[in-house]
Amino acid sequence: MNEKILEIDDLTVSFDGFKALNHLNFSLDKGELRVIIGPNGAGKTTFLDIITGKTKPTEGQVRFKGRNLRPYAEHEIAQMGVGRKFQTPRVYLNLSTRENLELAANRQKSVIHTLFRKTLNVERRTVAELLETIGLSHKADMKANLLSHGEKQWLEIGMLVAQSPDLLLVDEPVAGLTDEETERTGELLLSLAESHSIIVIEHDMEFVRQIARGTVTVLHQGSVLCEGTIDEVQSDPRVIEVYLGQEIHADGPISLQDTEELLEVVEGV
Repeated sequence: MNEKILEIDDLTVSFDGFKALNHLNFSLDKGELRVIIGPNGAGKTTFLDIITGKTKPTEGQVRFKGRNLRPYAEHEIAQMGVGRKFQTPRVYLNLSTRENLELAANRQKSVIHTLFRKTLNVERRTVAELLETIGLSHKADMKANLLSHGEKQWLEIGMLVAQSPDLLLVDEPVAGLTDEETERTGELLLSLAESHSIIVIEHDMEFVRQIARGTVTVLHQGSVLCEGTIDEVQSDPRVIEVYLGQEIHADGPISLQDTEELLEVVEGV
C-alpha cells in the first residue's frame, strides 16, 4: 500500500451557509503528481486554501504526513513542507533571478541579510542547480521584471523548490503562457515530480493531457465527482454533463477558455 502524504476526510467548508466544499474526500500518495480539474465554482481554490491553512474546515479533517493541520497557522504549515504557487507569479521584481532564488533558499528570510552577506558555496551550488532546473541559467543576473510571464512562473516554482517542500501546490501554472512556455512548464513539473508530491489545478486540457501520468480528479460543487485517467475522465458522462450544464445554465456568455475546455471534454467521448 502506498504511503499517503495528504488525506482529506469528509471535509466541509461553509461560508454563510454556502458550502464551498461539501463532504469532500481525497488522498494523495507520496511522490504522486495529481491534476485537479473542474468547472468554475467547483471549489478548486478553496481546496488549496484548506491545505495551506488559509481557510479552516467547518467539518472534517486535513492530514499532512499523518498530522492534523487544523491547529496550525499558514506559516507553520509551510514550515512543515507545504509550498504553494498562486496563479499570478509572486517574485521580487527589482531583484535578479539569482537573488530571488538566494532569498528563497536563505533560512534567514531577510532581503537585506541575503543581499549583503557572503553567499556560502553550498548555497551557490544549490542556486546554480535550481537555475538549471528551471531553465534560467542564462538569465541569472537579469532583473525579474524583465522576464517573460512564463519565466516568472518558472522562477516562482524554483523559489518554492528552494524551500525544500514535500508537497507542491500549483494553481493554474500555464494561464497566459505561450504554447512553447506551456510545454516547457509541463516538462518542468514532470521533472519535479520525480522528487516531490505535486497537486496541479488546471483548466487547459491539452496541458492536463501532457502532465497527467496517473489519476485526474474532477471537482464539482465542492465534492469529488470522479477520478481516473485523463481518457476515463474525459469520456465520463457525468463530467460531460457538468460542463455542458455549465454552458447551458450560465448567466452570461461563456469565455473562450471555457468553450475550448468544453470541446476538449466532449471530444473525449
